[in-house]
Amino acid sequence: MMKKLKQALAQVFDDNLRTKQWQNWVDYVIIGLIIVSTVEVFLSTFDSVANRYGDWLRAVDLFTTIFFTIEVTLRIWCADIIDPKYKGFWGRVRYCFSFYGLIDILSTYTFYIAFLLPIPYSMLKALRIARLMRVFRYLKAFRILSKAIGNKRRELLVSLEFLGIVTLILSFILYFVEHEVQPEVYENGWTSVVWAFAQYIGDPGGFADMPPITLAGQIIACLVGILGIAIFAVPAGLVGSSFSDVMEDEKKEQELKDNAVAINEMMLVKSLQREGIYWPARNISFGDLTLKLNLTVEEIIKSVAASTNLRIKNLAAAIAEGPKTDMMVVNQYCVNEEYGSHVERGSSVTIVNPIGVGDNGLSYFDWHLAQLGGFNYVANEFYSMQHHDRTKRCTFYSATANTQANPAFQRFANHILEGRSKGDWIIVVVGEQRVKNKTDVHFEFGGDTGEQSFDFEGGIAPDRTTVRKLYDDMQPALQKAGLTIDAHQVQPRLSDTTLARYLQSRTDANVLQLSVSYKLMVFDNEVYSAIVNIADVLNRDLERNRPKGLHTEEYMVRPDNSPYWKKLYGIEK
Repeated sequence: MMKKLKQALAQVFDDNLRTKQWQNWVDYVIIGLIIVSTVEVFLSTFDSVANRYGDWLRAVDLFTTIFFTIEVTLRIWCADIIDPKYKGFWGRVRYCFSFYGLIDILSTYTFYIAFLLPIPYSMLKALRIARLMRVFRYLKAFRILSKAIGNKRRELLVSLEFLGIVTLILSFILYFVEHEVQPEVYENGWTSVVWAFAQYIGDPGGFADMPPITLAGQIIACLVGILGIAIFAVPAGLVGSSFSDVMEDEKKEQELKDNAVAINEMMLVKSLQREGIYWPARNISFGDLTLKLNLTVEEIIKSVAASTNLRIKNLAAAIAEGPKTDMMVVNQYCVNEEYGSHVERGSSVTIVNPIGVGDNGLSYFDWHLAQLGGFNYVANEFYSMQHHDRTKRCTFYSATANTQANPAFQRFANHILEGRSKGDWIIVVVGEQRVKNKTDVHFEFGGDTGEQSFDFEGGIAPDRTTVRKLYDDMQPALQKAGLTIDAHQVQPRLSDTTLARYLQSRTDANVLQLSVSYKLMVFDNEVYSAIVNIADVLNRDLERNRPKGLHTEEYMVRPDNSPYWKKLYGIEK
C-alpha cells in the first residue's frame, strides 16, 4: 500500500505539465498556491491593507504554509522514486541540498524555526517569497536557460577567470601609479582592487568613489571600463549562442520523440489476428519504417534511442546455423522499473524474463504469456553482459556474487519473491538455441541432461506431481500446432548460480524454467499458438488465486484502435 502511494506521489511530483494526466491538476494547485502566497506577502507590505484584511492574510499565510509543509515532506519522502540517486538517508540529504530542495526547505520549514529561535518575522516573510522560485521547476524556459548555461559552463569559467586576473593586474598597476599622488585615497592595494571591481556593478554604494587623476591611472580606468563591457558581453554571447543550440536540440529531440511515437503506432497498425485475437506486431523492419514513415537509418536509430520502450535487434543473431545476413528490426517492450517491467496481478504464477534485452523475441513472448494467463510479470529489460553501458553490464540469468550486489537485481529479485509462498509457481522463461532442430520448448526443473524421471533429487520444483501433470497437459496442447516439448533431454543441468536455483533457495514456492527456441519466438508464426496454449495450461494447472481462464479482453480490438495498447506504448497518455 505504501509503495503504491509513493509511486502515485512520484507521478504527482514529476514537474511535467504536458503529460495530460490527472496528476497535473495537483501541479496547477501547487502553482496557484505559490502565486497566492506571493500575493499575500506583497499585500502585507501595505499598511492599509494589512490593517483592514490582516486576519485574512494571516489565514492565507497559515494555510499555504501547512499545505507546502505537507507537500515538501512528501516530496522528500518519495524522492527515491523520482530519482534513484536520492535513495536512503544520505540520498534524502542530497535532495535537500539540491537547488529546488533547498528552496523548498528555506521557504517552508523556516516558519517553524520561529518557535525555537527569536527570528524576526520580516526575515521569515523574506524567505517565504522564495516560494516563487519554485515555479521555475515547471517552466520549460528556465530549464532551457539552465541547460544553456550548463553547456557553456567551462567557457564561462575560463572567460571569467581571464577577466578576473586581468582586472587584478590592472588594479595593482593602478595602485602604484595613483598612490604617489593620492596616498590618502589609494592607501593600499585593496583600495584599488575594490575600485576596479566596483566599476563593474556601477558602484551602487559609492564606496569606490575615488577616480584616478594621473594619465596612466585614467588609461587604466578606461581599460577597466572596456573590461566591464566584456565581463557582461562575453558571457552573454556564450549563453546566447548556447541558448540557440539548446533550442535547436530541443526541437530535434521533440522530432525524435514524435518519430518514436510514430514507430510505436506503426507496431500497432501492423497487428495481425491469430488464435481468434489481435496481436501487436512482433517486430518492424528498418525497410518498413523507411517506406512507411520516410525515416532514414540514422533517424530510426536516434528515434529508438530517444524512446523509453523501443529497441533495435538483429534477427540474424537468432539463426543457429548457416549463413547470416543482418536483419535489423525494431521491437517494443514495457518499462515501469529501473531494471525493466513489473506487473503484479495477484496471481499464484509469476512469469520471469531474466534477459529481455539480450534474447531475441523473449520480451514479446513473455509479456503476452503473462498477460493472457493473468500472471504476475517481472522482466529485466536493461542489464546484460553485452550492454554498451558499462553500468548495466551485468547478467540477471546468473545470480553471481557480483550480480547479487547490484541494487537493480536486488529489486528485481524482491519483486519476484515478495509474497510468494508454498504452492505458488515462479516460471523463468528464457530463449535458447540449443533446442534447435530438436524441441521448441524445454522443461527444466533441475535434472541432468537426459534425465527421464520426474522424481530425482535436487530439483527446483518440490511439487513434482504438478510438474508431471503440467508437462503431460502441455505436450498435446503444443503438438496441435506442430510444436515439440521435452524435459531435460537437451539442456545441461542448471548450475548453482542460475537465477532459477537462486530463487528456489530463497522461497518455498515452486520454480520451473522453460527454454523456448529462438526459431519459434522470432521466425515461426506458430508462436501465437504456443503463447496461447502455454498460458492456458499454466492457468488451468497452476492458478489458484484468480478465476480460471485466459484474459483476452485486451486482445478483442485491433491494437491501433485500443486505448489500452496506445497508453501502454505511449501513443496516448
